[in-house]
Amino acid sequence: MATTFKNTVVKEVGLQPILAVEVPENTRTTVIGLSLTNLLENIVYASILIQDDTSVQVYFLKDVMVPPNSSLRVVTNGEKLILEPNNQLYLVADEDNALDVVVSYVEIV
Repeated sequence: MATTFKNTVVKEVGLQPILAVEVPENTRTTVIGLSLTNLLENIVYASILIQDDTSVQVYFLKDVMVPPNSSLRVVTNGEKLILEPNNQLYLVADEDNALDVVVSYVEIV
């Protein structure tokens, strides 16, 4: 099995969901770190959605509060989020241009 460590950096997440990670066919992905940084002077509510290979979409996090000018570690301290082949991870905020996001993950082929 080949493993590849990767990062996805998403700038200024806002009102429209943004695809951050798309798992290729015949690949498994393990998210090992996920950080949300609020760029604004007010509270931002962030959501993370997972979509499976049948287009079912569910919340991993829903409307989580990120304080002004601070960061929130969503996946950390050895916690992992497993994504199956053809899964997708989306990011959205309740205000435009509100969050910078870093997703660290391992692809296993």
